[in-house]
Amino acid sequence: MATIYTYRDANIRKTYVLFTAFFIAIIGIGWLFSYIYQSPAILVFAVLFSVVMSLIGYWQSDKIVLSMAGAVPVTVEQAPQLYHIVENLAITAGLPTPKVYIVNDPAPNAFATGRNPEHAVVAVTSGLLSKLNKTELEGVIAHELSHIGNRDMLVSTVAVVLVGFVSLAADWFLRSMFFRGIGGRDRDQGEAGAIMMLVGIVLSILAPIAATLMQLAISRKRELLADASGALLTRYPEGLVSALEKISDDPAELKTAQNTTAHLWFESPFKEEGKHTPFLAKLFMTHPPVEERIKALRAME
Repeated sequence: MATIYTYRDANIRKTYVLFTAFFIAIIGIGWLFSYIYQSPAILVFAVLFSVVMSLIGYWQSDKIVLSMAGAVPVTVEQAPQLYHIVENLAITAGLPTPKVYIVNDPAPNAFATGRNPEHAVVAVTSGLLSKLNKTELEGVIAHELSHIGNRDMLVSTVAVVLVGFVSLAADWFLRSMFFRGIGGRDRDQGEAGAIMMLVGIVLSILAPIAATLMQLAISRKRELLADASGALLTRYPEGLVSALEKISDDPAELKTAQNTTAHLWFESPFKEEGKHTPFLAKLFMTHPPVEERIKALRAME
């Protein structure tokens, strides 16, 4: 039977695969642009930019996310029940106790961030503390600790960096095409140049969409894995089921919700997501539909 350690090892492998795919994609995009513009410097810039973005994403992602969410650190004296739940479940999971933060927001939600278990953070909203009972809170915290144990946070960071760079490169290419006139000097490069120009335009339009779909698919899968791992950790799936029901039914919207960080939260911070879930709609969701998550959890009982 799959365990939290199985998921962790699988996600570590995914991280290396994503890093490799990231650098291959950057080199490929840089080569294409340098060919079209006849400038080798573009390829050099693309590689250097990817390295810098990767380093920033790895070392500073937690600080950036916490700042965007408006999270503040709390001590055991300020939130004893929350702190003890985090500490006890971390010990059970064999993880270092992460730092604990609170987001002053009435919408019940939570997220985990950090580059590895030794530098992890669990953040919960004030609404989560006031609206969930202890069993439900344990289910949510176990879910977030599972993200830490499964090494989901680094996978998510790499995905975000990849999507951001691809989107930035595509936008820059299309804008440059507009200002210099599509075709430009490439008319003099013959049929091969025209084909490469067409390929560049098509990739500039489709690449951000494909990268975003990949990021969202990764996000949805890791939520299901964290649900399963969290239920194994507490040995009480019904606590997590009850938390999902309460959070999804709560009318309050997260004030600090942003598209760039939506996938990090325990449940989608956008209330309209998940109400209509045909196949195409699911492709653009950051989280699996709540009913699917609940069904999977109840199958574990």
